Amino acid sequence: MRVREDFRTLTGIEKTAIFLLALGDEQSAKLFSHMKEDEILEISQTMATLGKVSSSVVERLFIDFAEQMTSSNSLIGTMDSTERLLSKAGVSKDRISAIMEEIRGPAGRTMWEKLGNVNEEVLASFLQKEYPQTVAVVLSKISSDHAARVLAMLPNNFAIEVIHRMLRMESIQKEVLDDVEKTLRTEFMANLARSTRRDSHELMAEIFNNLERAVESRIMGQLEQAAPESAEKIRSLMFTFEDLGKLDGTSIQTIVRAVDKDKLPLALKGATDTVKDLFFSNMSERAAKIMKEDMASMGPVRLKEVEEAQQYIVNVAKDLESRGEIILAKGNSTEDQMVF
Repeated sequence: MRVREDFRTLTGIEKTAIFLLALGDEQSAKLFSHMKEDEILEISQTMATLGKVSSSVVERLFIDFAEQMTSSNSLIGTMDSTERLLSKAGVSKDRISAIMEEIRGPAGRTMWEKLGNVNEEVLASFLQKEYPQTVAVVLSKISSDHAARVLAMLPNNFAIEVIHRMLRMESIQKEVLDDVEKTLRTEFMANLARSTRRDSHELMAEIFNNLERAVESRIMGQLEQAAPESAEKIRSLMFTFEDLGKLDGTSIQTIVRAVDKDKLPLALKGATDTVKDLFFSNMSERAAKIMKEDMASMGPVRLKEVEEAQQYIVNVAKDLESRGEIILAKGNSTEDQMVF
């Protein structure tokens, strides 16, 4: 059995495993209760393969931990940790829900400031189901430019009725404001917070997309062993440079027009022949020839520079998708493929 005697060679997960083993069963169990199943699995697998750890390494680990804690003035708070703390503090479930809804909702201190950060289409879709008087109150409380955009999206007859109510409206009684605010909080903002909460796998896919290729491959490989279902879902949500090979010619032409012409040759330098041919076939013969000459004249280039250029192209493609100009097919997904 090998003995670990060099603290510098330890990975982050190995340090965690040693730390928990040194704490003992009772304290480690408390920490495990706050972790996700895949985290517990990964740490447990590492514990099982640690072998013997010298006392000097354990001592160095605790010293390093103490130094980091005393030198740092910041802590990391999350939605989950905040909700757990409120629950342990004896706050009622209804009150916790109200507090967390305020936190998760769009930025702003008051309800009216929060509404000012809600997309006008979303707000208009909700308001057109309310009484004209309620809509009149809401539009009178948000900024005039935002109110104008919302009003323009309401059905014509309904919008005219709302305008009439606003013209006849004098000072708004506090009770009316409180009722409207309660309606918005319970029926709109709570639903908005739930509907806009991001899926954790989607968030991780975005993070993986921005990792260096070697790091992404290493972490994904470990994740596939520890939590294969999560790894598969993340991979299906990821969009890589090679996924551009699934796009149609029109989409590729749109990307070519939008990207920095100095970045594209560098990105294609490290692409597969399939992706290269797709881009070249969607350029004019002269443009494709110039592009090939530019790539040949570069000579050897650093892999990191190629990956950065490819990530830039991917980011441009995502921006084009968000504006509805192209449709991206991600990972192994077949949902966006066309059948003729």
